[in-house]
Amino acid sequence: MKQILSSIIIILAGAAAAAGPSGRVHVIDGDTLDVGGTRVRLHGIDAPEVKQMCGGDGTPMWPCGAWVSQDVRNRYEGRQARCETRDTDRYGRAVARCEVDGRDIGREMVRAGLAFAYRRYSMEYDLDEKRAAVNGIGLHGTGVQAPAAFRAEARKGRAVANGAGAPEGCAIKGNISRKGERIYHVPGQEHYGATRISTGNGERWFCSEAEARAAGWRRAKR
Repeated sequence: MKQILSSIIIILAGAAAAAGPSGRVHVIDGDTLDVGGTRVRLHGIDAPEVKQMCGGDGTPMWPCGAWVSQDVRNRYEGRQARCETRDTDRYGRAVARCEVDGRDIGREMVRAGLAFAYRRYSMEYDLDEKRAAVNGIGLHGTGVQAPAAFRAEARKGRAVANGAGAPEGCAIKGNISRKGERIYHVPGQEHYGATRISTGNGERWFCSEAEARAAGWRRAKR
């Protein structure tokens, strides 16, 4: 009997873990929703960033990110969704597969050429994207850059801009947080590129980690 009860508890725990948010949809952008008040990143897809532009190579530039967000809003804003949580991302969002009227939102978006299969995390929508691409549906007929590539280029641009003014050979960023913590970031860390140094506010550049620690700064956790 104890073994049976233990098995039941494990099954119920698994079902609870798989369950996700449900409720009215509020669209944040092409692949991010609020569902019943919970922030959800749609599993297995990647949509253009809101400010992303598409075009080039003879195709006029146009605001594809804003277009996708509005199209998704037209389709799903205010409707009832049910989600199955697969993971939690680094921003604390539930990564989930969501349905409206029994239809997978992610699959519908990929089929309509509004998003790409995010193969880094899932191959679930691989064939759906290939069909859309072959038929030139939605973004596939407009010379769009993959959202992941767009974000990578944006990070590089910010890193170059934020690195301006660094003394030669002294690339470690000594940042002061909003709480007054003295934290240093070395090249390659997660927030290095986005960190700006304001020497007028007491922030500074360091030439070595030993120098930074001696001055009272601690290394960023990531």
